[in-house]
Amino acid sequence: MTQIITTHKNTDFDAFASLVAATLIYPEAIAAVPKTVNPNVRTFISIHKDIFDYVDRWRIETGKVSRLIVVDTAEWARLGPIAKLKQRTDLEVLVWDHHTGGDINAAWKCQEAVGATVTLMVRRLKAMGKLITPIQATLFLAGLYEDTGNLTFSSCTAEDAYAAGWLLDRKADLALVNKFLRPAYGEKQKDVLFEMLQNTKRLKINGYSVSISRIHIHGHVGNLALVVRMYRDIINVDVAFGLFVSDDKNDNRKCMVIGRSDNDGLDVGTLMKSLGGGGHPGAGSAILKGVNPEAAEQMIVDLIEGNQQSSVQISDLMSFPVFSVPSDTIMAEAAKILRQRGCTGLPVVDDEMLIGVISRRDFKKIRKETQLQAPVKAFMSTRVITIEPGKSPIQATRIMVSNDIGRIPVVEDGRIIGIITRSDVMMYFYDLLPG
Repeated sequence: MTQIITTHKNTDFDAFASLVAATLIYPEAIAAVPKTVNPNVRTFISIHKDIFDYVDRWRIETGKVSRLIVVDTAEWARLGPIAKLKQRTDLEVLVWDHHTGGDINAAWKCQEAVGATVTLMVRRLKAMGKLITPIQATLFLAGLYEDTGNLTFSSCTAEDAYAAGWLLDRKADLALVNKFLRPAYGEKQKDVLFEMLQNTKRLKINGYSVSISRIHIHGHVGNLALVVRMYRDIINVDVAFGLFVSDDKNDNRKCMVIGRSDNDGLDVGTLMKSLGGGGHPGAGSAILKGVNPEAAEQMIVDLIEGNQQSSVQISDLMSFPVFSVPSDTIMAEAAKILRQRGCTGLPVVDDEMLIGVISRRDFKKIRKETQLQAPVKAFMSTRVITIEPGKSPIQATRIMVSNDIGRIPVVEDGRIIGIITRSDVMMYFYDLLPG
């Protein structure tokens, strides 16, 4: 069986540095790099590809993985396609992360609020008495500096500074760190910044000065995070958001949200996590596909107004009461109900408790006509994906997409109280309500 170490998509320096550090802590494990890697990290990897041992994550045979070591995130959604491993009950998962929260139920975690995940890895390397090379020290320092803003972000701790000192003592090359962390600022970035300043919107929300600028971008524009930081500094607000809207070749609208905060009371990373992204207290981002940009802007406002919990919840959108069938309903009757109601599935409920779902797919299991007289409990799926009424629409969307389903039962204390469908979510996010 295989042990792999992996990290989040759109891999930054802290993620890649933590990945490499983890190979020193777990020498029997294979480092698996996601398909999407930040451009400056990609350049670093390309130059040093003969020094670091790793494989492309999409080449991993997930069926042979016995242990998964996740670094710099504790969110399944940020792992991309490999997140399907969460269904495995025999998989051992370990997590190293400096972000709080997360939905990965790991057997073991090292999760502390320091400036960078690699700081936690350095602590372990020091305790193990591991020797590291100057290029490893340089990579680790790049990850630490990137996530702490060269030890200037409010999320930075004394331990981050001690870790930086230890890495410098191991011959970390500051000139090389500066080369790879120094963002490019050219004509494209200048044009975007100028347009953001022209389209800025200033708001006062919960005592915070907030600025939001929504613009369309055409083609690839790098280092938008730098542009948003400069924008925030110029506008001089507590928190600034850039909403960069683009249309891909398939005419699918994509909105990248980047936030930068200079106020300890407003955690941008937590806010972005509610949108399916992530980050840190002072910086965060999320990518929303197919979402109406006006709705995306309102979502940000709602989150800040609601103390970083979306003001719109599943309970506001779900349908109820829910039509369900008991487990002793025969399959022929269930088929008739599905046809009459024009739906693809029905919750199976006994004594008000949700125990399964019978769907059109389950009828493919039938081999003989006599089986149509069998109860639905013989064919239903007992692995039911549910959601709580207090969750947000974006969380429902993520569940639907990752599990390829069109409806989710809303359950509270084991009892089904409603159902949320793909159409319900689309009506909210995709602006399909009649105008």
